[in-house]
Amino acid sequence: MDLILSNKKQAWLHAIRLRTLPLALSSILMGSFLAAYMESFRLEVFALAALTTIFLQVLSNLANDYGDSVHGADSIDRQGPIRAVQSGVISLKEMKRAMIILAALSFFSGLLLLYFALGDWMLFLLFLGFGLLAIYAAITYTSGNNPYGYIGLGDISVFIFFGLLGVTGTYFLHTLDFNGIVLLPAISLGCFSTAVLNINNIRDIVSDTKAGKRSIPVRIGRKAAVGYNWSLLLLGNLLLPIFAIFTENWAVMLAWLTLPLMIFIGLSTQRKIEAADLDPFLKKMAISTLLWVLLFGTGLLFL
Repeated sequence: MDLILSNKKQAWLHAIRLRTLPLALSSILMGSFLAAYMESFRLEVFALAALTTIFLQVLSNLANDYGDSVHGADSIDRQGPIRAVQSGVISLKEMKRAMIILAALSFFSGLLLLYFALGDWMLFLLFLGFGLLAIYAAITYTSGNNPYGYIGLGDISVFIFFGLLGVTGTYFLHTLDFNGIVLLPAISLGCFSTAVLNINNIRDIVSDTKAGKRSIPVRIGRKAAVGYNWSLLLLGNLLLPIFAIFTENWAVMLAWLTLPLMIFIGLSTQRKIEAADLDPFLKKMAISTLLWVLLFGTGLLFL
């Protein structure tokens, strides 16, 4: 391992995985940009949606650390960065307590968001259900008796929560309306977010196979997983000109400035074999996704 966790503070910061937060916030930014384009942006909705998303992402990261340690994916065979529970610095009991705290924070932050955003009880209950589902999904990805991440369903979960539901849900909370055109950037963001997970799973093929974690790359093999990765990157970007045509706003094509970076990430994922060499491209893909969203929003609103 290239990192040794020597104290509690370092271990907790590592478990929180701050580098994942920009990707989690991308869906909130995208939904908010689209709402602002429709002249329906609400600052309190943006702030509370961002806070709730941060809590959910940290909860997911802690649950992932906990679950993979319990189920054996974080064994000595793991080739990615060392985990907090795996290191022994944080106990399973401490991690579980932290997960309960983050679940509570996510719940109450989400309640505040719905209180300020919605005035209709039926809508309130509907979105409350979505929120509870998000908390459940964050916890059970690798935790519990039947973690869905271990049977290859992590990709569809990321696509829904980081793409479709994250973007359209945020947009609706701002506008109290639905517009089908929002689905195009929502799908794009879902594709890019899923690509981050896919690169992670390509990196961990060896250890996941030994632990019985049947991720998509484990199921279909590295070569097909690389092809799958290219399809996610290409589809996400090809939907952009379609959005531009429907909205007659070609300034959003500014987001294509990230294409060289995404192509570089795709080529590197294809060529890098060692886990240590592939690991930096997780962060690069997350950052390029956030940059894509920021450039999209800049073109949509200011050009």
